[in-house]
Amino acid sequence: MIEFWVILTGVLVGITCGLAGVFLILRKMSMIADAISHTVLFGIVMAFIVTQSLSGLWMLVGAAVAGILTAYLVQLLQSSGIQEDAAIGVTFTSLFALGVLLITLFAGNVHLDVEHVLMGEIAFVPWDRWTFLSITMPKAVWMLLLVLVINIAFLVLFYKEMKLSTFDPVYAATIGLPVVLLHYSFMTTISLTTVSAFDSVGAILVVAMLIGPAATAYLISKSIKQMFIWSTSFGVASAVIGYYVAKWLDTSIAGMMATAVGVIFIVIFSIDKLNQRLNKKAVAMLNVTEQE
Repeated sequence: MIEFWVILTGVLVGITCGLAGVFLILRKMSMIADAISHTVLFGIVMAFIVTQSLSGLWMLVGAAVAGILTAYLVQLLQSSGIQEDAAIGVTFTSLFALGVLLITLFAGNVHLDVEHVLMGEIAFVPWDRWTFLSITMPKAVWMLLLVLVINIAFLVLFYKEMKLSTFDPVYAATIGLPVVLLHYSFMTTISLTTVSAFDSVGAILVVAMLIGPAATAYLISKSIKQMFIWSTSFGVASAVIGYYVAKWLDTSIAGMMATAVGVIFIVIFSIDKLNQRLNKKAVAMLNVTEQE
């Protein structure tokens, strides 16, 4: 049963991050996922300081606020003439350092250390359980299911708006779409996705799940809907393969899941490049044949 919960948690991380990562890749915002994965630490600490509670709900709220703040500060710095990469770097290092400082000052005696927040440990997930409506499941599973529902609802309700504002934001703004509100709402879902995976793969490793499967899906997809299907499929495959390889090698489960993400990307990338070369050769041979 323990193995089931660990695998289920990894699969839920793969699906949730796979869905959220698609528009991150399409919007060329993959690095902001790294930024948010660090700055949510600040939001979590602030949530604890204000509420004096380690409740998962308040952690989600704090993370969402931190994610919105990160997106706002990055946008503000960019509009001031600072390059995007520099804006992201300044924002996430500053807020992350402030989060570490606040932990040292106000949460030194609480189980809220930097290593726990950033690295996580999926093997411990089955032991921390919540009971809701007479159903008992690990806390991480409850949180991931909640965020998965939120992500699906957001995509279903605003798919067309997100698609249009992603590929033609000027036209989207011209016809009256709330482009800025959509942007910050999307950043909120990314923040919630990140913090929901803390207890499973950790904030650093969740970046691999947010970016890797979606980037891999981008290589072989011909539509956004296909990209969603492939991205979640690669996320699930990475979780399952990573778990069994980690069990076989007796090593970090979360680390092996992230490694599986990279291996799958390399394999698909190599196959895609090989197909492109073969297609070019086929076209060249066809042209030669026609000329003869």
